[in-house]
Amino acid sequence: MKKILEILEKDARLTPKQISEMTGTPVEDVENIIKTAEKDRIILKYKTIIDWSKLGEEQVWALVEVKVVPQRDVGFDAMAERIYRFPQAHSVFLASGTYDLAILVCGKTMQEIAVFISQKLAPLDTVQSTVTHFILKKYKEDGEILSGGDDNKRLPITL
Repeated sequence: MKKILEILEKDARLTPKQISEMTGTPVEDVENIIKTAEKDRIILKYKTIIDWSKLGEEQVWALVEVKVVPQRDVGFDAMAERIYRFPQAHSVFLASGTYDLAILVCGKTMQEIAVFISQKLAPLDTVQSTVTHFILKKYKEDGEILSGGDDNKRLPITL
């Protein structure tokens, strides 16, 4: 199962037949493994990474660190759930260090993100403070090098 999932994680477009040929596992077994993994929520989503900037569709991303007061009996989980329900929250992580939660936020403008933080996130009852880091440029996303990564810009060594 692990090998099949690793293959799908790298390229979800592969067919069960192709995966079968790569692993030596019968096609029917591959199909059953995939169906079971989907049903058991081991496979959560199939994803395509798009470089929207190449289409002129700019997006603004920010990493927001949040310090919260953990709640009795639920710790940080209840607050994380409140935050991940916001559509602007692309990813939410419990983190070590000065801040408790790290949130990856996406919006169309910096102002849209600022409004989300000031009107939705910061006013939550257990939020003590936030720090926002705007993402200026993406070099690599979900393991994929974005534009310009393949060019070798080093000068050749000459003797």
